[in-house]
Amino acid sequence: MFREFAPPPRAGEFSELIRKRLEDVKAAGGTRETVSVDWNGKTIHVEVIELPLDSLYFNPGTHRIRAQRSHNSARDRQLEADPYGADGQSYLADLLKADPSDPRVRDTAFDKLKESLLQYGQNEPGLVTHHGVLVNGNTRAAALREAAKTSMRVGVLPSSFTWADINAVELSLQLRKDHRRDYSYINRLLAMEEQAQLGRTPEDIAREFRIQTKTYHQERWILAAIRELIERSRTGEASLSLIDFEMDQEKLKELERLYKNLSEVEADEADVLKEWRLCAILLGFSKTDVRHIDEEFAKAGYLSRSLPPELIEEGSAGEAIAIPGLGLSVKGTTSKVSAARALNDRVLRAKAVADSSQAPEGEKAAARATVSAAKNAFDKAIDDAGRDARVRKRKQLAPARLADACSAIDQCTVDLVQARAARSLDAQAFDDALVLLRASLAKLSAQAEKISDVPGDGVSWLIDAVSGGTS
Repeated sequence: MFREFAPPPRAGEFSELIRKRLEDVKAAGGTRETVSVDWNGKTIHVEVIELPLDSLYFNPGTHRIRAQRSHNSARDRQLEADPYGADGQSYLADLLKADPSDPRVRDTAFDKLKESLLQYGQNEPGLVTHHGVLVNGNTRAAALREAAKTSMRVGVLPSSFTWADINAVELSLQLRKDHRRDYSYINRLLAMEEQAQLGRTPEDIAREFRIQTKTYHQERWILAAIRELIERSRTGEASLSLIDFEMDQEKLKELERLYKNLSEVEADEADVLKEWRLCAILLGFSKTDVRHIDEEFAKAGYLSRSLPPELIEEGSAGEAIAIPGLGLSVKGTTSKVSAARALNDRVLRAKAVADSSQAPEGEKAAARATVSAAKNAFDKAIDDAGRDARVRKRKQLAPARLADACSAIDQCTVDLVQARAARSLDAQAFDDALVLLRASLAKLSAQAEKISDVPGDGVSWLIDAVSGGTS
């Protein structure tokens, strides 16, 4: 959500320091360093100066760690209440150093950046507001502080810039193709959402993010699905967070495509598969495993056979929903959809409690048992589905190979005509290849005879052709 922040403490004092530093640079003469900034469709060049590191503030509105802020709800509330206070700034620093997919772990890329700064110094300047809030270079500032540096080179944005301008500049810098470190997946989704909230069209946002418009709509669907799951997971103080889905980009995209295609044909089945796939994604199954949860998975009832009794909830059909003013009503969810949703809700809440640092140990143990039971059930169901899929594939393999052979023979006919026209045909090699074909057809005929006592037209033709009969 787009937000404007108040100026930091001693903003006027820092603005005065920046003004004096800029005047000193001008007075020194010679070539002055500038940095280019894309803003409102044009490029502006701002002066670069050296500023004390301990006076700079990490940007509380930076897109780089927006999703990661939800990792620790208590510290995030402190940051919201006092974005420039010691506790809030310390939390931002910790997140800038952390792995985007797991803020409990230090990011190896951060250590490489710190090592580079120690060895080669700061190559590119950061970017700050007139009040000393970092717009670009937050991670570099954190690394420079750890490296015991005392100052940082930064470009200074015009004092007239609003927070909307600042966010637009940060986004444009991030989306440059030569930028060293991309936003994490969820942070990109949040940045798109913010742009939509500012009233920009899907076409404009897609163009800025260098994606197709249909991909933009897919990303918005995914973020909405994630937000819904987080809300459904809430139980007491525990809930899932945005970063719990950081590594699931491809699985969520495949789910969106499946749901979109299937919902146009069979809405209830699409909703059931959506719930099951989301549950499997939450339980940590791989992309290839999740793919087995398809129409055949639903028809065969793999999951219902694998679920333990304590996880089976009979779904009840939802009541009809009245449409005010029209005297019409539409049906609610079916029992199958309700049951799938109820299962997912139980796993969502159990996962939230199991991962919570605040839940009592007894509740966490029960939640872990629920998650384990659900994972075992899905594991068995997916394994059964995969095994049956391999059997079906073997059954279909022989006809598929014959279809490929037909395509190859059709292409051979075209090649033969062209070779004859160009008088480049190797007739002996072609004849030798036909002899090999005859031998292969003889082997195929011997096996095809065993298919049935009453062979079909195709098999009868093959037997006659190989034995010297006529078709």
